[in-house]
Amino acid sequence: MQHSNIVGGSTAKRVIACPGSVALVNKMPRQPSSEHADRGTLLHNAISEILEGRPEVIGSRYEDQVLTQELFDEKIVPALAALDEIDPKQEMVYEVETRVGFGDLLPGVFGSTDLVGRIGDRAVVLDWKFGDGVVVAAEENPQLMFYAAASMRTDAAKWAFDGAKELELIIVQPPVIRRWVTTFDRIKQFEQELVQAVKAAQQPDAKLQHGDHCRWCTGKPICPKMTGAVDRALQVQLKDVDVDMLGKYLKNADLLEDWIKDLRGLAVQLLEKSLPVPGYKLVAKQARRQWVSEQDAAEALEFLNMNPYKQELISPAQAEKELKKRKLALPPELVVSVSSGTTMAPESDPRPAVVQIGQQLTAALSKLQ
Repeated sequence: MQHSNIVGGSTAKRVIACPGSVALVNKMPRQPSSEHADRGTLLHNAISEILEGRPEVIGSRYEDQVLTQELFDEKIVPALAALDEIDPKQEMVYEVETRVGFGDLLPGVFGSTDLVGRIGDRAVVLDWKFGDGVVVAAEENPQLMFYAAASMRTDAAKWAFDGAKELELIIVQPPVIRRWVTTFDRIKQFEQELVQAVKAAQQPDAKLQHGDHCRWCTGKPICPKMTGAVDRALQVQLKDVDVDMLGKYLKNADLLEDWIKDLRGLAVQLLEKSLPVPGYKLVAKQARRQWVSEQDAAEALEFLNMNPYKQELISPAQAEKELKKRKLALPPELVVSVSSGTTMAPESDPRPAVVQIGQQLTAALSKLQ
């Protein structure tokens, strides 16, 4: 699935509402993918393969994700059933995973449609949503309108709209189908809004506006609107809070929490790449003791007349607790402390900076050898 770095289907709502976000996002490092995103790509790839006549998709992979029979039954089967409900007589002619764009109207702006088709006099633009967390509506959906507008200007897809009397935009979020029949005039109006937003985004003083479109914006950590919202939130004294406004303040809570999470994530990402973040550093997380050699530890504990096993070898802390009851000491050479990774801490934190982790690792490896 290919998308423009100017604006695409998934970012159209944000860019129209906040043209200034384009420049902010382009300043940010590329965001790593996630397990959920990779699973969504896997499922999109699988259903495209099936619709193109290649049904053997069980066992297919994308990154670390594998399409199991269970996942197929949970997501793909109801998605195909939804398509049968939309096209019960199987009359639809369609294209899947088609790259669509705006040509000379908006150079460099493009996206990839999940499905563009035609049933009789009705053109269809359909988008699969395999995530469970956020309900996606079809009515006035900017992503679907982006794909519809771009498809009408793309040779590989505009056949679906030629001579059509109706246009239906559909979200399939298995097992739910959400449908919206709209007009071609509404899509043209959306296209004009998009053109104006893209042109505005190219200006140095492009408008910034916070709202629900900020949720998935990777530019939040450096956005003046977001930092201003945080500053204002910190300055509010509890005694001055108007209880009538409290509900309105709470509506901003999710927005602020998302911003804080992304801000911390950006700082950690920079520190992991050895880029400075004034006032912060990476330090080793709290070390947890583990056996240097499980076999040696088991033999030593058995020699101490202690059963070292439950369902698995007991931990150093469990062994130490039991031995204390017997007034025996845990042999120190059996244990080494190993950190589980790094975490960010203030400069005042007494733990050493992560640059010294190599020394800790060397010491630990010397015990393991």
